[in-house]
Amino acid sequence: MNKERLYEKLGDYKRASNKLDEATKIQLDYDIIYDAVIKRFEFTYELSWKLMKRYLQYTGISELKSPRATIREAYAYGLIDDGEQWIDMMEDRNKTSHLYDEEEARLIYEKVKNTYSHLLSNLGSTLEEELKKIR
Repeated sequence: MNKERLYEKLGDYKRASNKLDEATKIQLDYDIIYDAVIKRFEFTYELSWKLMKRYLQYTGISELKSPRATIREAYAYGLIDDGEQWIDMMEDRNKTSHLYDEEEARLIYEKVKNTYSHLLSNLGSTLEEELKKIR
C-alpha cells in the first residue's frame, strides 16, 4: 500500500468517525437513535482497526492477523494511548453483532458516546500526524 492510498483510507475513516460523533450528539427521543449510533460505531470501529493494520504494515510490521493483535501493536507503536480501552471497545464491538438485550445496547451506547467516539477521533488525528512524517 502506498502513502496516497493510506491518505484515502484515512479520509474515509475520518468521515465515519465524524458521523459517529455527530450521531452521539442527537437527543434520544427515539430508541432508533441507539441503534443508529451502535451501527455507526460498528462501522467506524471496523475501519479503525483495518486502518491501523494498513498503516503498521506500511511501516514494516506484517504479522497482524486479528483486531486484538493490531490493537496491541498500535499501542506499542504509539498510535493509541490506552490499549485496554481499545480492547474493551473491541469486545463491545463483538457484542453488538449479537445484541438483543436493550439494556446492554444502552450501556454500549453510553460507552460509545462518552469514551469510544473520543478514542476513535484521536486515532484519526494521530494517524494524520504520522502520515505527514512519512516521505
